[in-house]
Amino acid sequence: MIRSLRARLLGFLLIAIVLAAGVQATVAYRTVLHEADDIFDYHMQQMALSLRSGLPPGGAVGGLAGGEENFEFVVQVWTADGERIFESAADAALPQLAVLGFVDARARGTTYRVFSVQTRSGLVIQVAQDMAVRRRMAGALALRTIGPVALMAPLLMLVVWWVVSHSLAPVSRVRAQVAARQADDLSPVSEAGLPEEVRPLVHELNLLFERVRHAFEAQKHFVADAAHELRSPLAALKLQVQGLQRAGDEATRERAVARLAAGIDRATRLVEQMLALARHEASMAAGAPPQAVALDEVARLAISDALAAAQARRIDMGLAHTDAATVSGQPEALRMLLRNLLDNAVKYTPEGGRVDVAIRTQADGVELSVEDSGPGLPPEEHERVLDRFYRSGEPQAPGSGLGLAIVKSIATLHGATLTLGTSAELGGLKVAVHFANI
Repeated sequence: MIRSLRARLLGFLLIAIVLAAGVQATVAYRTVLHEADDIFDYHMQQMALSLRSGLPPGGAVGGLAGGEENFEFVVQVWTADGERIFESAADAALPQLAVLGFVDARARGTTYRVFSVQTRSGLVIQVAQDMAVRRRMAGALALRTIGPVALMAPLLMLVVWWVVSHSLAPVSRVRAQVAARQADDLSPVSEAGLPEEVRPLVHELNLLFERVRHAFEAQKHFVADAAHELRSPLAALKLQVQGLQRAGDEATRERAVARLAAGIDRATRLVEQMLALARHEASMAAGAPPQAVALDEVARLAISDALAAAQARRIDMGLAHTDAATVSGQPEALRMLLRNLLDNAVKYTPEGGRVDVAIRTQADGVELSVEDSGPGLPPEEHERVLDRFYRSGEPQAPGSGLGLAIVKSIATLHGATLTLGTSAELGGLKVAVHFANI
C-alpha cells in the first residue's frame, strides 16, 4: 500500500497517461491502416477506370500510378472469351476472376487485392496489388502517425511530475516548519501560499496549537497561584498547630483546635476553588462542544448543592422567579457558575437573611440573577472583585477570592455578560448574568 500522497498521485496519473497513450496509439494505428486501404483501393479503382479509353502505348501501365514503383500495381486485360490480351508484368500470372469490383485472390504465393471492371466492348480490366506491399506501406504511414503520441507521452509525464511536486511543495514546507519547532513553540503555522485543500488543515492545526497554549498557560497560572496562595494558609496552619502544642489547659486547647479546624476549612475551600478554576480553564482549552441547557434545571441543582450551608445559617434561599429558558453551553460549567454565586451570597449574607435566584426571559436573551440581603458592595469594587484572589474588605475576610473570578470566566466562555449592582428588593448585592438568544 502506497502511503505517500505524492507517490500515489504520480503513480495513478502516470499509469493513466500510459494507458491513454496506448489506447490512442492503437486506435490511431488501426484507423490509419483502414484509411490507407481505402486510399489504395481508390488508386486501383481510378487506374482501372482510366484504362477504359484504351491501353497506353507499349503497355506502360505502371506510369498511371504516378511513377510510384513501390505500389507494384499489376494490370491485366481479358476478353469476354477468357483470353488475356494484356499484362503489365510478364510473370504476374493472376487468375481471371468472374467477380467485378474488389476481391482478394491468392497468386504467386501471396495475396493480391484485385479490382475488376468491364468496358463497353466487353473487355475486363483487372488492377491488382500485392497485399504485403500494401501492409508495409500502410504500416509505415501508421507508425509515422503515432510517432507524436509516443513523443508527447513522456513529455506529459514530466509535466505531471513537475505539477504534482510543485503543488505538494506547501505541504512539505508546513511539515518542515512543524518538524523544526521546539517543544514549547506553539506559535501559529503560516498559512500564506497554501492551496485551498491544505489551508483548512493548517487552520485547524493552528487552532489546536492555540488550545494547547491556553492549556499550558492555565497550568502555569494554576501552579503560580497555588504556590502564592497556599503559602499563607499553610503557614497559618503551622502556627495553629504550634499553638495547640503549647496549650496548657483544656480551654486553651479547645480554642486552638477550633482555630486549627477553621484554618483547615479555609485551606480546603481554597484548594477546592483553585481546582474548580483549573478544571474550568482546562475545559475551555479543550473546546468541548456546546449543547442546549435548561437554566431552571441548572438552578435547582445548584440550589440543592448550596442548601445545606444556607440552612446552617437559617438563610431563606430559593427560586423567586422562573421562566422556561434554554441557553447554549456546558451544563456542568453553568452549574458551577450558579453554585459559586450562591456560595458567595450565603457567605456574606447575615444569619436569617435571604437569597433569591431568578431566571427571566428578555427580548434580547435570558437573564440569570442572584440577589441577597447582605451588606452589598460599593460601586468602586464591582470590577475589582472579579479579579483572582481579591477579597472585599479586610484581608482576613472569609473566602479565597476565586468565586467571582470563576463566575466571570464561565460567563466569558458562554458569551454572556456579567454585571454587579444593588438589589432593589433585598438591598444587598445583585449579580446578573445575561445570555444572548440562541
